[in-house]
Amino acid sequence: MFRSFVLFSSLFLSYGLISADQSKVEVRAERLSTQPVLSPATQSSAQSWYSLGIFNPTATKRNGKTILLFRAQDDKHTSRIGYAESTDGLHFAVRPDPILSPETDYEKGGGLEDPRVVEIGGTYYLTYTGYNLHDAQLCLATSADLIHWKRVGVILPAYKGTWNEKWTKSGAIIPTKINGKWWMYYLGTRKDPEGKERDYMGLASSIDLLHWRDATREPVLTQRPSAFDSRVMEPGPAPILTDRGILLLYNGADDHLVYGPGWVLFDRSDPSRVLARADHPFVLPKFPWEKTGNVPNVIFLEGVVRNDSTLNLTGYYGAADKYVGALSLKISVP
Repeated sequence: MFRSFVLFSSLFLSYGLISADQSKVEVRAERLSTQPVLSPATQSSAQSWYSLGIFNPTATKRNGKTILLFRAQDDKHTSRIGYAESTDGLHFAVRPDPILSPETDYEKGGGLEDPRVVEIGGTYYLTYTGYNLHDAQLCLATSADLIHWKRVGVILPAYKGTWNEKWTKSGAIIPTKINGKWWMYYLGTRKDPEGKERDYMGLASSIDLLHWRDATREPVLTQRPSAFDSRVMEPGPAPILTDRGILLLYNGADDHLVYGPGWVLFDRSDPSRVLARADHPFVLPKFPWEKTGNVPNVIFLEGVVRNDSTLNLTGYYGAADKYVGALSLKISVP
């Protein structure tokens, strides 16, 4: 049996912030509940594999249902990937067992973190971070049904690449070929000019969706001192192709490590070229469960589903590395 979760409130409250650059992209964000849509299980329950946290979900639609693939942590801080489904996008039932648990050398010890999923040609491609307590590396698995997965392995190794100096994470694949190739935004770490480690956004390309390599010699987003993303520039859900460009919602963190999502618009014909970029996040931590948890002051957006042919989306985010929240996102790209 699935474990069911019910919202504590049906209030639809607006706390969204409109982007400063209204000439390019406008994002209106409204929280769909004053309470989490998913919360950790109790340690004594059969679902103790997510007793510490259930957060940072990716999202997709299948057979008319909204599916969340989320990061789950037990009380030993080991991470697994779990599965939840919903008929209304707000009330979710969690599958009793995780769909992916640590098995390989690059996962054992820490586990599997922060998935992103895209469906291409009837196959689901899941990027995730494999963490063995020493190295975090961007990995890939594939599935036909979102339940049974085949590991491809590490696709962008840590400490390697054209500019990355440390770990790799957070692969957001564009679900359409551009210039005959597949493209993916990801996170890598290197030192800034002052010698401080920063998490930058990179771009990789592939001819088969399985083998990836850096597409640029430098990160695709520059570091902006004192900005909302001065410390972290991390890809969120899969990019969306619009008439104006490639729209990527991404997660920024400032020097105080307050996390909130913003957006960047890339050129449709050149995925490395930035056309416009948010000056401010479109939502920031507000409720106690977004401010206090395993990591304080975090809204981390990894999953969206489209509600129609327009850019009306439902977004799912990790809150304080412990809970899952939901947003209504109305996006305009003039």
